[in-house]
Amino acid sequence: MFVRQLHYLVAVAREGHFGRAAQACHVSQPTLSAGLRKLEEELGVPLVMRGHRFLGLTDHGVRVLAWAQRIVADYDGLKQEISGPGAGLSGTLRIGAIPTALPALPPLVNAFCASHPLVRVTLLALPSAAILRGLDEMEIDAGVTYLAEAPPARCRALALYDESYVLITAQPGLRDAAAVTWAEAARLPLCLLTPDMQNRQIIDRLFADAGVSATPRIEANSIAGLWSLIRSGLWSGIVPAAESARFGDAGGLRAIPLSAPRHVQPVGLLVSDRDPPAPVVTAFLRTARGHPLEMAGAR
Repeated sequence: MFVRQLHYLVAVAREGHFGRAAQACHVSQPTLSAGLRKLEEELGVPLVMRGHRFLGLTDHGVRVLAWAQRIVADYDGLKQEISGPGAGLSGTLRIGAIPTALPALPPLVNAFCASHPLVRVTLLALPSAAILRGLDEMEIDAGVTYLAEAPPARCRALALYDESYVLITAQPGLRDAAAVTWAEAARLPLCLLTPDMQNRQIIDRLFADAGVSATPRIEANSIAGLWSLIRSGLWSGIVPAAESARFGDAGGLRAIPLSAPRHVQPVGLLVSDRDPPAPVVTAFLRTARGHPLEMAGAR
């Protein structure tokens, strides 16, 4: 019962709403509220600030939440561990991925699901900062994001593929071009992701490395929004090569490699360095090592 109450605390902190937290825990709202009050009685401190709605956690609640996240994660891992190899791995694998990496993931996720048919997979599109926060707070089990030279604190990294970049354009003058320089791309009417997106920050650095700056006419905060504008034919965009493979030459668009400089950005898998890792995490890492990604822009 104590672990279930900790589940309730983690859920209400994550959802920021009593009703949604109860739904996520598959209980009624009165049951969730009673469980939280029981947890407060057992610990002897108030954890939740209440009004007509959820108002946040108390200082004690914030400290208890950090422990609750670890205990819940360890308990879920324990259940997976003691189920035994004969029962087959079960539970849920939660993956957070940057939007530009989503086209690369089906071969990996499909291979994992084929090997572990009892495991459910939740795939979330998240920015890089949210992936790191989700791993730290144990809200996701694995993250797929851009890799730096050294993995972030409290994380282990596994490289998956190298992201390269192409210009997507319908400009008539570039119909037969084998490659385009970053300086040439900067002069086009561009549609790019917004500056808060890490992919855009990488692209801006590459423009700077080429000695130019680019001011896009249009910015979008999602890949879907970016594509909807580029496909109109009026705007050119810069996207990962793997992303361009989804759309081919639709609407007269061409994907042209960018050069001078040519750049590849490592994309990989991040997991918590907690020991022992959850069995689903160990299994996912094993699958990732055994199924290298083979696609445009991949290693």
